[in-house]
Amino acid sequence: MNRTISIIIATYNVGEDLRECLASVEAQSYKDIEVVVVDGGSQDDTVAVLKEYALRLKLQYVSEPDKGIYDALNKGVRMATGGWLHFLGADDRLLPGFSELAARLQRPDTVYYGITEEFHKDGRTTKTGLLTGKFSAYRMAKGCINHQAILYPAAVFQKYQYDLKYRVYADYALNIRVWGDRQFRKDYYPVPVVSYNMSGFSANNPDEVFLKDKPAIIRESMSWFTWWRYKSKEFKKKIKGA
Repeated sequence: MNRTISIIIATYNVGEDLRECLASVEAQSYKDIEVVVVDGGSQDDTVAVLKEYALRLKLQYVSEPDKGIYDALNKGVRMATGGWLHFLGADDRLLPGFSELAARLQRPDTVYYGITEEFHKDGRTTKTGLLTGKFSAYRMAKGCINHQAILYPAAVFQKYQYDLKYRVYADYALNIRVWGDRQFRKDYYPVPVVSYNMSGFSANNPDEVFLKDKPAIIRESMSWFTWWRYKSKEFKKKIKGA
């Protein structure tokens, strides 16, 4: 079994953050890691940081214009050689628990995931139950898991890719499909794997196209019962707010 983890990072003018992100990868006790960075043609020191860390990590990168974060991540998937894929923001930091979760990887038909912590620009670290913890299909229908919590088997991306139609929540659309797909088991381990930046792109940008399509994605991907529970919940919320 290919136990290499490909950590895929999309970047654009994030040299200062990227250095700390890559340092957190370098600090992992699990060493069978490949870093794939898809840069959108940065004008700051991002590429210089990548050249520096390419001497210390197994790292490949490309720097050229792209169509946004999810176009970059799709490109990174095509570049990756690992049996497992992880998606990390340049302003996120891996925690020691990442290596603990990585050591559990056994089944190439299984999505493994842990828990996440939040860090803020003022240095605070907080925990929340909104985006982390154990997810059922119904909980996934209600709200998205933190993307950085997940280690995907490469087989997921032989079947799915990020839909560029969704500028902000393409990861959520993909995870609805994966959680509804019985081809893939989901194993949860309550270890903190990443500290993520609460002021990142998805935290501050709406995705009206996804929100419009979300009920249909749930209906297509999950059981009728899950879809019915979701629609009933949404109807009650609408009546309550009327």
